[in-house]
Parts: sequence; structure tokens; C-alpha cells
Amino acid sequence: MTPVIALVGRPNVGKSTLFNRLTRSRDALVADHAGLTRDRQYGHARLAERDCTLVDTGGMGEGEDDGVARPMGEQARAAVDEADLVLWLVDGRAGLTTGDEQLAHDLRQLDKPVHVVVNKTDGLDEDVALAEFFTLGFTRLHPVSATHGRGTRQLAEALAADFPALPAESDAENDAEEAGIRMAVLGRPNVGKSTLVNRLLGEDRVVVHDEAGTTRDAIRVRYERRGETYTLIDTAGVRRRGRVHEKVEKFSVIQALRAVEQAQVVILVVDAREGITDQDLHLLGMILDEGRALVVAVNKWDGLSADQKAWNHKELDRRLDFVPWVHVQPISALHGTGVGDLYPPIHRAWVSAFPDAGTNQLNRILRQLVDAHQPPLVGRHRIKLRYAHPGGTNPPVIVVHGNQAEAVPGPYRRYLENGFRDALQLEGTPLRVELRGGDNPYAHKPNPLSARQLRRRRRLMRHVKR
Repeated sequence: MTPVIALVGRPNVGKSTLFNRLTRSRDALVADHAGLTRDRQYGHARLAERDCTLVDTGGMGEGEDDGVARPMGEQARAAVDEADLVLWLVDGRAGLTTGDEQLAHDLRQLDKPVHVVVNKTDGLDEDVALAEFFTLGFTRLHPVSATHGRGTRQLAEALAADFPALPAESDAENDAEEAGIRMAVLGRPNVGKSTLVNRLLGEDRVVVHDEAGTTRDAIRVRYERRGETYTLIDTAGVRRRGRVHEKVEKFSVIQALRAVEQAQVVILVVDAREGITDQDLHLLGMILDEGRALVVAVNKWDGLSADQKAWNHKELDRRLDFVPWVHVQPISALHGTGVGDLYPPIHRAWVSAFPDAGTNQLNRILRQLVDAHQPPLVGRHRIKLRYAHPGGTNPPVIVVHGNQAEAVPGPYRRYLENGFRDALQLEGTPLRVELRGGDNPYAHKPNPLSARQLRRRRRLMRHVKR
């Protein structure tokens, strides 16, 4: 089993920068803003030919009694409890602070190796920068510059020396980690996405707070349920573009949209008290443009009266009329009502996104659809659809070939989509039908005139009035 290394420290000392440097990724948001990281972020790193799991955490030791800082500190302590080694980052420019002394007292109580990383030492005398931190009683001190990468190679070698050599993960093991269903939870701010993620996982894995915009990073969590493997991605709330002004929020939105691209099924969370809003429909349209399978979870359903529930059902049917194949599930993420009922539609949407229909089956369906309703005329000729074959998955794509197929009007295209969807029993996923006409092989070849045709052309030109 790969060792776990927890990155801890005060806010804004460079934990996320070092996390990205060691994992060679950009999974953690980085900005000159204290308290940016709030949830535990896991990543894989290979340090001196040894595999390990790094855990980025929020700031500890300062202001943990105020607002969202308390659950942030709890998340960091949970990372320390499960870690085999603790990497404590301090600020070499700010020097030793009261928060560092308190954190040092807590870390000395651990029966785990602790490495002190003195960050931001570029341009400083390393001996002077390290001197005051030796008074804390830790012997393993490493000067680094996480931003520029200076000293990180020596740090990786020192960390790897604390663990036995482990074989590199095989391709089969990497494939196993990617197996299962990748689900992204998307929605507007403060609709209960993180609460739903914690309820699905059965633990307080991500920070939940009344403050809108609590989640900033896209947090990936892999778990198993009843023998099935899932990867759950919690994302930041996406507001209307005109209301996004802070740079941090812009990067959070970019990560949320990237999570939709990487997911196979998206759970769109809607606030039942507000109904489905224009921003919810905008997010739904983005999911459809990406071609991802979709399940709509209407959260905070338990707090509605009977009249409000009836109005919500009617409003959802009206505004989601253009996607009748989407499953809508009322839930209460806080109390767990209906959350378990999300798994069956998620499985059906995932199976539908990867259909196993072959060319023969698609051709039979196409013939039945054409026999039941012939394509329209284009000029004096009727469109002829000849054969179909699969063109991709997630979303499923069906390619139909024929004469003048590109001239098929929108209503008949929707007729084909609905026909294929019903025949293949696809649920919860968009379906794309691509129509391709036959190419004329002589379209770009010149047609030289014969000698007789040239003489006739010159004879006719004599009668043209000048």
C-alpha cells in the first residue's frame, strides 16, 4: 500500500504550490489569497522512484474559531490522522510565528515522522532562514522554493528515504483506479452540493458551511458501494458570468467545467425552494453540449409544503420538457431522504452512455423508422437513408449515410433521434445522430470537351449578340 503524506501549515505558506510541484499537476488552486484551500485534495506523486499519496490541506493554527475555518481545521487534522508522514510548511520570510509554535506543540504529540519545510527561501541566506525553526525541536528541516522548484528534488529524496522501495504501479492497477463511474456534482452556489457529496460518501469528506462559495477546488474521491466503484467529483458553485468578479472564483468555475468534461455522469443539483432557474437551465445546456449523461437532483425537498411540492413538479415538467429522458429525483442531502434513490438512474444513464449496439441492429432500426415514416422530398427527389453504424460513446453517436442526407430537416432528425432512443432504451444521456451524404467522386475533376464539342461551341458563339 502506498504511503500517505499530509501537507499542513498556516494559511498562505505555499502548501498548494508544493502539492502541484510534487504531483506535477495543477489540481490545486494557487493564488496570493490566504485560506484558498479548504478541502482535502489527494494526488499521486513519485518521489525518488517511490510512489506515495500527497494530501493538500487548508490552513491550520490561526483563526479556527471563526466561520468556515473550524471545518477547514478539522479536515486538516483528519489528513494528519490518516497520514504516515507529515510535511509541515512554514514561511521562511515571515519567520517563526505564534501559530507555528502552537502547531509545533500539536505535531510533537504525534508518533509519526515530521519534516519541516521552510518555504520561500529564494533570495535568503538558507542558514539564517532555518536557524530560528531549529528551536522547535525538529531535526529534519528542508529549505525550498515551491514556486521556482529549488530544493524540491532534495526534499523528495529525503521523504523517500523514510519509506521502503515500492514497485511502480502497473497499467492494470492504473486502469482499475480509473474503472467505475465518474460522477461530477454541479450546480449553483449554496444548493447543497458538498452536503450531497458527504451524504453519498457517508463521511464529512468536504467542508460544508452556510457561506456561499465554500468549495473552491474540484475534489475527487474514489469509493466503493455494494461492489461498484465510483469516483465522485465535488465542484464549486457556478454563478452567472456577470456576477463572477474575483480571480479565485473564475479559476474555481474553470475547474468545475473541466470536471464536467472528465465525468461520465453529471448530477445537477437544484434548490427546490427556488425552483429551476435560468442559471440551472444554462448549466444543463452546457452539460448537454459536452454530451454527458445527466441526473437532476432537486435538493431541500423535505422543507416544502404539499402545495409547494405540487408547484415544483409542474414547473419541472414544464421547464424540462425539452429533455424528457432526464430523470428528476427529489432529495434531502441534509437528512438523506432520496439520496440512495439516485444510484439506479445514475447506473441507467451510465449504461445508456456506452451502448453496445452493433451495425446490424442499427440498420434494422433505421429500416423500421424509414418504412414507418419516409424522409421528405428535396426538390423533385426524395432523401434516401441507406445504412447506419455506431460513431462513438459518451455521448452515443449514430452515423446515418444516404443520398442528400445532409438536407434532412430538423423535425425528421428529431424523429430519428427519438426512434433510436426508444429502440435502444437509452435513458439519461443525450443522443447524437449524424447524417452524411454521399460524395460525388467527379465533383473536383475537370470535364474536358471533345473536338466535336469545341467546334459546336465555337459555332454557337457566332450567334451570340455582342
